[in-house]
Amino acid sequence: MDRLRRVLARVSGEALGPYQSAVVRIGFGGTWLFFLLREFPHRHELYGPDGPWSWELAQRLVAGNHAFTVLLWSASGWWFELVYGLAVAASALLALGWRTRATSVLFMVGVLSLQNRSVFMGDGGDNVVHLMAMYLVLTRCARVWSLDARRARLRGTASAGAAGPVLWGVLGAVLAYGAVSGRLSGGWTAVFAALWTGAALWWLVERYEPEGERRAALDVLANLLHNAGMLVIMAEVCLIYATAGWYKIQGSRWQDGTALYYPLRLDYFSPWPGLSGVLAGSGVVVMLLTYGTVAVQVAFPFALFNRRVKNVLLAGMMLEHAGIAVLLGLPFFSLAMIAADAVFLPTGLLVWVGVRGAALRVRVRVRVPLRGAGPRPALSPFPGASPGPLLGAPPPDPRASNAGEAG
Repeated sequence: MDRLRRVLARVSGEALGPYQSAVVRIGFGGTWLFFLLREFPHRHELYGPDGPWSWELAQRLVAGNHAFTVLLWSASGWWFELVYGLAVAASALLALGWRTRATSVLFMVGVLSLQNRSVFMGDGGDNVVHLMAMYLVLTRCARVWSLDARRARLRGTASAGAAGPVLWGVLGAVLAYGAVSGRLSGGWTAVFAALWTGAALWWLVERYEPEGERRAALDVLANLLHNAGMLVIMAEVCLIYATAGWYKIQGSRWQDGTALYYPLRLDYFSPWPGLSGVLAGSGVVVMLLTYGTVAVQVAFPFALFNRRVKNVLLAGMMLEHAGIAVLLGLPFFSLAMIAADAVFLPTGLLVWVGVRGAALRVRVRVRVPLRGAGPRPALSPFPGASPGPLLGAPPPDPRASNAGEAG
């Protein structure tokens, strides 16, 4: 019973894995941002009026599966451009961690709206972004390495300033319009209303009763939602690899060790034909890569019970996705999977990266001092220590906040 109490106290008392959740936030925000920017010249063919998936087909599909997309609110070109532009802005702001409670919802709206408008556009990574966009709404993913954390350090609270109330006022007006006009279904209206009400309540309590019982209760609720969201993200990654690995085992080409030969010989999966040809020309290399891929994917969920083995397999999977990006020309699929894998990165490594980044910023500021600026304090990646520009005040001991160290 004492152990159960300690577990419950920890789960409700702190948002676990602040560094892991920050990396996941930055990874998925950046991945979707880069995708939208790269496909900006082709946006009309992918998700707009010039695409093969016509407006009528999209309406019929959404009427049948009740998927969410604001792109079907209007068939006008300006509405499509507005939604696409807001999706780009929300991705950038989420990666930076600005007003994350609002931008995480806008990020989810942008991802769902574009992907549900044209369901056949994507390379597999879009499915991962689709899921993680919904999970990130539940997390407190801006506790470190974010503009929100910087605002909390400088002004005492991440909700400081007029931008928050203005942003949620505008979003509330859009929500009311969607509900009254019937463009939002009852279920989605309830979801967005709950998110909007929760954010408004949090702002009021944080502003007028920052140290009271209501704030403590909201912290407990937020921590529970965050930890549940992180657990779901971890489970989702394990499910992706487990199903992929066990399905591969059933294939004859994976059993005889030749499966990777065939994609390496396809022209539209060969951005570097010479490199692909060299690898495909070696039977030993193809066999090792084929069996290695299956072994890593099947073994990873079980490796969570041993930290060292987990870290080795995690590095192997990230290298595998980097290889897919280079050899098969699927960079956004690989970025999405690496961002999802980051939930299992060890806290010690992430803290070390933060230390190195802070030291680099100090050296840059010393070498290029701002005109008229006085001496600046040293930076630290640890919240609550010496001040830094993108750091806030998450859990007191980073070693005790490691949602990524399962098992």
